[in-house]
Amino acid sequence: MPSTEPIASHLLPVTAATSASGRLAVGGCDLVELADELSTPLFVYDELHLRARCREAVAAFGQGVSYGTKAFLCKAMARLAYEEGMSLDVSTGGEMAVALAAGVPAARLVLHGNNKSETELAQALAAGVGRIVVDSFDEIRRLAALLRDMPAEAPPARLLVRVTPGVEAHTHEYVMTGQEDTKFGFSLATGAAETALKELRSLPRAVIVGAHAHVGSQIFRADVFAREVAVVAPFVREHSLEECCIGGGLGVAYLNDESAPSLADWATVVRTACAAAGLSPDVRVTAEPGRSIVATAALTLYRIGTLKDLPGLRTYVAVDGGMSDNPRPVLYESGYEAFLPREPSAERPLSARVVGKHCESGDVVVDDARLPADVRVGDVLATPVTGAYGYSMASNYNRVPRPAVVFVRDGTARVVLRRENLDDLLRLDA
Repeated sequence: MPSTEPIASHLLPVTAATSASGRLAVGGCDLVELADELSTPLFVYDELHLRARCREAVAAFGQGVSYGTKAFLCKAMARLAYEEGMSLDVSTGGEMAVALAAGVPAARLVLHGNNKSETELAQALAAGVGRIVVDSFDEIRRLAALLRDMPAEAPPARLLVRVTPGVEAHTHEYVMTGQEDTKFGFSLATGAAETALKELRSLPRAVIVGAHAHVGSQIFRADVFAREVAVVAPFVREHSLEECCIGGGLGVAYLNDESAPSLADWATVVRTACAAAGLSPDVRVTAEPGRSIVATAALTLYRIGTLKDLPGLRTYVAVDGGMSDNPRPVLYESGYEAFLPREPSAERPLSARVVGKHCESGDVVVDDARLPADVRVGDVLATPVTGAYGYSMASNYNRVPRPAVVFVRDGTARVVLRRENLDDLLRLDA
């Protein structure tokens, strides 16, 4: 049963505070005023929260820890993560281009992807990307051809082999990646990882530095990562590899009654498991947190346009966004909270389904929300913990322009991604 209590503080960015007027401010900016000034939907990120989480990740895992850019990426976010000491994990040519355009040195990028094109690999080699995580035998063949043609003065490619540990995470099946039946990596159990490593070591102008594994996303049970290490560490040890990356996937709380391990807790579990598996302290153990860096840093602001009470059934609250700016509820049945920034301390006795404006019955933002009894048309409604996989998965479904994104700090809101307009929607039409 969803909580009718006010929104819990652990779901809000670190600078969230109630102003003298009783309204919620983040980064010193009143959220209702931001919505009035910049329109809605609007993603609001607390810059100090982002920086604090990046520092926590570096403190927990040390040099080499990478921000998982698929969670949220723009030039401002790439610069911020790099400034705070993180490398960046990119999985497409587009993510790589954004990071490079932001001024992140190529040597601080890790390129992932289960189906990297020849063009993407060539761009990564030409730029001098720091690590390429190799995912298939077809990719090895593409790399072999590209490396043979590299200029003699070019530095060697530094490669990691992605292994499939056969560990099933307790999470949604769509974001499980460590089981045997997966599109990612080389199986340890079948010997494919051994074969891949042998082929990689025969490549010209390549240095094999380590192994990479990933078991899934939105994982709350730290023992899953310990089981991952227990499987992967022997492979690293037996082949004298210098690095072991355990990927990302640490879960975050989305609901009042949820809690999640901290980055420090996660790192402690991983390092304890590495020691238990006999991994040398000289092996660089790294990770790629994404959601745990950005999710709680942001809220999405909407404007309520319609209230529809169906007696004996439910109340619908329709907002001016929906599945185009947050597809997670329809993809994963993900749960969220909702509240009114004009009165964040208010009890929320009204049961309602918060829906978007798209032509789909499944266009649900919060399936079973709790809201103040006096909610009304025109109110600004906020959903917290939307900093990961909201904007990054946004679409133009129904030809809806994507929202703006602002970073807030010290009373100033900085637009880092402007709101799309109708000209943007028509720009690619021939």
